[in-house]
Amino acid sequence: MELIRKAGNSGKFYPNQAREIEQMITTWNDILDKNVEDKSVFNLKPKAIVAPHAGYVYSGFTANFAHRILGEHKPKRIVVVGPSHHVYVRGISAGYFDAYETPFGLLQGDTAYLKELSQYFNFIFEEEAHYLEHSTETQFPFIKYYEPKVKIVELIYGNTDYLELADIFEYILRDPDNAIVVSTDLSHFHNQETAHEIDNNCLVAFEYKNLEIGLEKCEACGKIGLNGLVKTASDLYLTPKILDYRTSGDITGDTSSVVGYMSGMVYKS
Repeated sequence: MELIRKAGNSGKFYPNQAREIEQMITTWNDILDKNVEDKSVFNLKPKAIVAPHAGYVYSGFTANFAHRILGEHKPKRIVVVGPSHHVYVRGISAGYFDAYETPFGLLQGDTAYLKELSQYFNFIFEEEAHYLEHSTETQFPFIKYYEPKVKIVELIYGNTDYLELADIFEYILRDPDNAIVVSTDLSHFHNQETAHEIDNNCLVAFEYKNLEIGLEKCEACGKIGLNGLVKTASDLYLTPKILDYRTSGDITGDTSSVVGYMSGMVYKS
């Protein structure tokens, strides 16, 4: 019997109808096509992307930018990594699922590759954490839309260190057919001006591979994953590029209490 990771956040963080998501993505891509001046960005080949995980009405445009570029290059396997928001996880929980439910149909899980990873890294399987977690689940519809045949692995981390994730990332990226999605939002519930100041620390840490700033001054729910990717980019001589940054206030018009969102990528230049 197949073990399927049900979509616990469908109809909450994103529409539960494929056509509604497709309409959103079409609109966002029209905006990108009209407003991105340097079209060469779409030809870059990401080893990993960073994408936010709020409701699509708030952060979908930002996430889609990164997923569109990743989708252009059709990796054979994607490892999706996000922080646990609802269940305490001691370490890293790996999703031993055969498939993942999305409005576009099932995404195939790569349990064979997960077994390979588990020979080198100490994973647990906290099943409840996976069924509730939106940081990873919000990435799945984008992946299924752009890369319907790709296989995925889901990793949800809790009480762990960025260096442990960096080791995993570096192992994953030894295979040129692999890619990584690191899920994170930035600062939460500051006014717009303060959010910009705080979020700029995360942007600088990412763009300049500055772990000191990333560890000390970045305020992000996925800070551990983001710093793990910064360490990986530094060790593997990958080039970071920020694709988009905005806050919920840019969408709602309410700048009194906002959440920050960024998308980015690392690639071999």
